[in-house]
Amino acid sequence: MDKTGKHAGLRDLLAFAGPHRAAIAGALALGLLGALAALAQPLLVGAVLKAIRTGDPVAGPAALLVVLFALDAVFSGLQGYLMGRTGEGVVFGVRRALVGRLLRMTVPEHDRRRTGDLLSRVGTDTTLLKAALSQSLTSIVVGVVIFVGALVLMALIDPLLLAVALASIAVAAAVVLFVATRVREATEEAQERVGALGAALERALRAIRTVKISHAEGREEEAISGEARAAYDSGVRAAAYEALIGPATNVALQGSFVLVLGVGGARLASGSLALEDLVAFLLYLLYLVGPLVMVFASFTELQQGLAAMGRIRDVLEVPVEADSPGTVPEPGAPAAPLASLERVRFGYGPGRPVLEDVSFELPGPGLTALVGPSGAGKSTVFALLSRFYDADGGSVRVGGADVRRLPLNELRTRVAYVEQDAPVLAGTVRQNLLYANPDASDDEIEEVLGLASLRAFTERLPDGLDTEVGDGGTLLSGGERQRIALARMLLRRPRLLLLDEVTSQLDAENERALKETVREVALRCAVVVIAHRLSTVVGADRILLLDRGRVSAEGTHEELLENSPLYKKLVETQMIEAEDLPSGGSHRSV
Repeated sequence: MDKTGKHAGLRDLLAFAGPHRAAIAGALALGLLGALAALAQPLLVGAVLKAIRTGDPVAGPAALLVVLFALDAVFSGLQGYLMGRTGEGVVFGVRRALVGRLLRMTVPEHDRRRTGDLLSRVGTDTTLLKAALSQSLTSIVVGVVIFVGALVLMALIDPLLLAVALASIAVAAAVVLFVATRVREATEEAQERVGALGAALERALRAIRTVKISHAEGREEEAISGEARAAYDSGVRAAAYEALIGPATNVALQGSFVLVLGVGGARLASGSLALEDLVAFLLYLLYLVGPLVMVFASFTELQQGLAAMGRIRDVLEVPVEADSPGTVPEPGAPAAPLASLERVRFGYGPGRPVLEDVSFELPGPGLTALVGPSGAGKSTVFALLSRFYDADGGSVRVGGADVRRLPLNELRTRVAYVEQDAPVLAGTVRQNLLYANPDASDDEIEEVLGLASLRAFTERLPDGLDTEVGDGGTLLSGGERQRIALARMLLRRPRLLLLDEVTSQLDAENERALKETVREVALRCAVVVIAHRLSTVVGADRILLLDRGRVSAEGTHEELLENSPLYKKLVETQMIEAEDLPSGGSHRSV
């Protein structure tokens, strides 16, 4: 569970309103006008009663009372619409900001957090924020104005009756203020638990095939139900605190009404209080009930909104990828390697070194294979070249420029990365191909379809390139997903192409075709492939052998077999058929 450790305040909430402050001010003005119309109504009721008692004309006060009723309704309706629209506008802006921040968040931050919890902040938390902005703020302000106005008018009518009423109301206020802080704490915990529930469910659904084939439905259901139970317990705790507010308020106010009625009746009988004044006072006392309940309920809602805002702000304040205004080296500058690492050190945290003093150059077009035992740091090298992570020491350069000084857009125009799991997005084949280069022409698409051996596949599809691939490419085979991911990157025409074992899910025929594609692409750009198959390695122009975070050897396949005991051991201990080799021998896969 991600704890923000931060508590948001009212000033922070108003800061979220931003450009909508004028609309909020307008809604408050309408609410205050409605409050004034409401406060005048008991006085006019008293005037009508007095006119009846004294035999004076009733039509004037009665007509004015009807007008005030109508104005109150109009002002309240306009205020509700304006605040509702404003709340939607604020939440729209917050959701856009959250989405932008999530998409630009650093890869290390994404790795640290749970996707389901992040999704709950965009959905559930923004809904609570909307309620706080669109209802709570104006309700509290208008409720306080009506409450204070009613108190002033009640004091003018009879100070003694007011003292009786305030004594019982103070008890309710003390209870509510005490409980409200508990509501906020319980709500924060409940929202965190809901986020954990979403993360657990998202984890299982993302790997649903693994869940099913492992017969793990029951275990996952139990684990997710445990998160749901924790969310339930936290929600019940918050509901229990909220439930105390209404009864405490009602009991205190009903007791106040009974006391006022008793004392007022005695004063009426003694002649020290007129009937119309007692009726007006009782109406104002009823006016205290509604606004006070509204203020207390809105205060609870506001606490929930502040808790949600703390979680939202936690995401909005996380680091995004640091871009650089650096300039691209001029074309006339001396030739530099397409990419290089110089004495690079990197670890995923204290005490977890992955790369130590890694140095190598990719001078120009060609095919380089990156091999080594599991955990040697091969994928980490790709992450540094793509600048998903920054090196702890040394320099990572692309085109002669340090990647930390290259604008991200320029860096990722030069570097393309095809991941091992080959992510395919929901949509059509065409949309996936154009994802990295939306301006690519039909001719360019046809070219990469041929390069990636996809033309025959797309011709068999019912709607060709416009065929839906399913959520995450579930309607495609693993090999089809990998080839689409490769074609998508080829459309970028990168200078450096990083391939993370892209042949791992291909059959023999498509693997041979794809290797021919890679060799052809390597004639015009630098291609680095993380390889575990000997058939991939033997065709490389150069092989870099990583071991324990260092480049332990480099050279061709034949050179490493002769000079590197580790490489020879990797070849001998990995299974591969002899006929996969370009010439005789029984070498095994790396």
